[in-house]
Amino acid sequence: MASGMPGGRERARAKVPATSANLGPGFDALGIALSLYAWIELAPADKTSITLLGSRTEGLPSDKSNLLYGIAQRVFDVAGVRMPELEIAFAGDIPLTRGLGSSAAAIVGALGAANALIGDPLPRDELFRIATSLEGHPDNVGPAIYGGIVSAVWDGERASHIRLDAPPSLTTLVAIPTYELATSKARAALPETYSRADAVFNLSRAALLTAAFATCNLDVVRHALDDRLHQPYRAPLVPGLSRALREASAHGALGAALSGAGPTAIAFVDEATVGGRKAELEAFLREAMSASGDGTDVELLWLAPSAEGLVVEAPADKLADATAEGGLAR
Repeated sequence: MASGMPGGRERARAKVPATSANLGPGFDALGIALSLYAWIELAPADKTSITLLGSRTEGLPSDKSNLLYGIAQRVFDVAGVRMPELEIAFAGDIPLTRGLGSSAAAIVGALGAANALIGDPLPRDELFRIATSLEGHPDNVGPAIYGGIVSAVWDGERASHIRLDAPPSLTTLVAIPTYELATSKARAALPETYSRADAVFNLSRAALLTAAFATCNLDVVRHALDDRLHQPYRAPLVPGLSRALREASAHGALGAALSGAGPTAIAFVDEATVGGRKAELEAFLREAMSASGDGTDVELLWLAPSAEGLVVEAPADKLADATAEGGLAR
């Protein structure tokens, strides 16, 4: 069996949270980490093997075309290390192609685990830069790496960010349709140009939303979630989205947004004021986001903001064994 690098680890396991990007008006700039996770484990090997664990990983390639292998090799190339064969394992609770940052979690997890395997030569901000260059925007990879709420920019070469702790009473309810929506299709729906009025509309609300989270002034959130840059153009691709965005605040939420490119909708909730209306909000979102009309094609999850982003450890057991024994820490 191949061995790890001097100063590195024989086996490295990364835990990465799901993320919701855009948060309404913060298109390609704002994101939040959520309490749903993926695990990526890497170890040097004599021959590459990829183990996919759980129903959320079905359909992913199990050879070197897998994204995880390519990302790990990117780290090795940057660090000037050669490790062409790997034992890779991937387990995840994050649904694929639903707007909850599954690709960002895979990228960040593979970067973090590969870096740890060779002794952590790359600082976390460099991992952020590489992840952003791969994703093309920082709104998912930022909170996936740093946790909390992240406001970030990318100029094509440099990624900069500010991390905020989520307000203590903030929680979310996500409504996840059973159908997939490819990010490429959601991006293709957007116009090439926008009016000055629409640009100012979004700038003002993104600024207000960021300030509301930074000061824990959740009363303002309901006035800051409106958007004119992406949600109106993507709404035709997501049955019920327009209604969910328009009416969620009437059913106990602060407001709602399309999560990333969709099709998931995310409702923001203040635990201090929602009272006994959680069931009401669940029923509304299930009905509104159901393409079939009977609610059976929508999964609902209450997800708290995750303060932790990327966490890497040297595990005592293999991911497959930990998964089988229910030993993964949520």
